[in-house]
Amino acid sequence: MSTPKFLLIFLLISAGFNTLTNAQNSFLPLNKTYDRNIYKEVYSPEIYYHTSVNPFYIPELKKVINYDSLKNILWLEKSLNKTWKQKAWNKFLNDDVVTLHRKDFDIAVNPLMNFGLGNDFADSKSTWVNTRGLEIKGRIGKNFLFYTNFYENQAVFVDYLNTYIHKWSVVPGQGKIREFGDDGFDYAAATGYLAMNAGKHFSFQLGHGKNFLGDGYRSLLLSDNSFNNLFLKSSVNFWHIKYMVLYNQYIDIGESKPNIGYPRKYSTVHYLSWTVSKRVNLSFFDAIIWQATDSTGTYRGFDLQYLNPIIFMRPVEFSIGSPDNALMGLNLSVIAGKHNVFYGQFILDEFKLSEVSGGNGWWGNKQGFQLGFKTYDPFNLKNLYFQTEYNWVRPYTYSQRVPLKNYGHYNQPLAHPLGANFWEWVNIVQYNYNRIFFKLHLQYALYGEDPQGKNFGKDIYKSYETCVCEYHNHVGQGIKTTVFYNNLNISYLINPAYNLNFSVGFTYRYLKNDLRKEQTSYVYFALRTSLNNLYYNF
Repeated sequence: MSTPKFLLIFLLISAGFNTLTNAQNSFLPLNKTYDRNIYKEVYSPEIYYHTSVNPFYIPELKKVINYDSLKNILWLEKSLNKTWKQKAWNKFLNDDVVTLHRKDFDIAVNPLMNFGLGNDFADSKSTWVNTRGLEIKGRIGKNFLFYTNFYENQAVFVDYLNTYIHKWSVVPGQGKIREFGDDGFDYAAATGYLAMNAGKHFSFQLGHGKNFLGDGYRSLLLSDNSFNNLFLKSSVNFWHIKYMVLYNQYIDIGESKPNIGYPRKYSTVHYLSWTVSKRVNLSFFDAIIWQATDSTGTYRGFDLQYLNPIIFMRPVEFSIGSPDNALMGLNLSVIAGKHNVFYGQFILDEFKLSEVSGGNGWWGNKQGFQLGFKTYDPFNLKNLYFQTEYNWVRPYTYSQRVPLKNYGHYNQPLAHPLGANFWEWVNIVQYNYNRIFFKLHLQYALYGEDPQGKNFGKDIYKSYETCVCEYHNHVGQGIKTTVFYNNLNISYLINPAYNLNFSVGFTYRYLKNDLRKEQTSYVYFALRTSLNNLYYNF
């Protein structure tokens, strides 16, 4: 069925249902492009809010800001003389496409899509993407919220993405591939979860999706860079404290095992967010990762030692003589003035004080940090947004002796797309006039690639036991590589209920090292629903 016919039938079906403006969502999309006005309000010295726990839980948002009013700020009002015309106007431009409202439940359904065409002038290559999908969201009673979506995709990508996809067998953040045609890929993804409020302070979520910890564009603690995973999340929110426990199942798709398929591993994440004041938020992070099958081939499953929701994992891991992978970290944000935010992170994978103070570049000093600044409406220019961020991660961070226990999932890092052994500077400028959005993304990175058969610490899927040298390790070691990435995008938001937009953009990428140079000059057009972040900027 052609796309225009599909959309027309969808709109006609929706006319038979009672409408409900902005049917109940449970979580705000991780893609922040069209929700900057909401994020501006939570970074305010007037309220207490735990901004580093993403995606934002909408029932909590509604307690501190006027969420419904902010969500409808781009609503296109028009009074029409016919009821069916008014419904059609709202369905196409303002509201969820299909909505059903009853006393005990709400349901909303929207089509999802990404129909795009592009051309890389540097390589004289045409590209395209054909994504079809559906989302269903709603409420059951007062305390249960649900959400599900799926995407079916076929695509032809620019060459640097092709190289990455062939190497790792995944489209970044979007699933495992099958070959499609001469130069294309077929891949699919699904998300789904149930969320429940339990009293005034507790909430629970069971699902298959993504989580993000931090205030930046990137996260060195936990990001939405990799593919969806199974998780159970419980949160308690009281006084100035939000405490989250996140149990995850991750998959290693490097090699399928007889009778068990792809190997599994698990993690427990504890995250304590403390709003020290309305301007200062300090958060503590720890995580433990272990494989489901031990070195003898015995199935280990979920280790009950790591079920405890109120204890730091590193002492437990040490006390039981465990070889599991443990990480600890901090996140800090400070609001200056009205909507100006300084933020940062520190990740600690391994640490030995004598080696750090010695300054000899011991391989096991595995740390990273982030420093950033973002501001909303700078210079009193309404709807202008600016962000600058620096990320730095030492070699071998996130890696493990046994690669299955690394901090990765589905052949991708769970934190930064570059893995380790890099520094990066990201700058973002965004402005919107009504529903017209302009976005400029400038990024420069330096990292060390691995020569054939060597491990200089960038690839977290290599065992750290294969490190090139014990001492004198530094960021950028190996084949020194620089990447400049620039993207300019202009989009028109057609319907804010599910971020349907028409977008046109230009991407320039230039990679250089002693072995090769790569240049991409890419223009693209797309009709898409922008609910997720797609990280192609590496």
